[in-house]
Amino acid sequence: MEHYTIATIAEKSPDFRRVLWTGKHTQLVIMTIPPGGEIGEEVHEVDQILTFVSGTGEAKVSGQTRKVNQGDLVVVPAGHKHNFTNEGPNPLVLYTVYGPPEHAEGAVHKTKEEADALEEAGKDEPPQS
Repeated sequence: MEHYTIATIAEKSPDFRRVLWTGKHTQLVIMTIPPGGEIGEEVHEVDQILTFVSGTGEAKVSGQTRKVNQGDLVVVPAGHKHNFTNEGPNPLVLYTVYGPPEHAEGAVHKTKEEADALEEAGKDEPPQS
């Protein structure tokens, strides 16, 4: 059994992205977006569910924009363009579930720049089932 006090773990992580668990069909990832930062506009071939633990931000999914705060959950279906930005003075902390996995098992990306570089280099690939 895997057990997480997810909000506590997410808030303690200084990393932009940290993969906590990878299964055959889903993956659990925590993220911390610094003030003024963003995930970056992207489109995944997988579904994604994001739950916000702390901070304030903006969600942009398929051209629709909404504010996000602690306790909010946003669903991004596969194939939809999206971005999440930190609009507040504190880190925007969240956890996300991908289905199927989107990142390399156990991946830790300290910054967005590191995450982008590893993705571009093909070094952040999900496990093959």
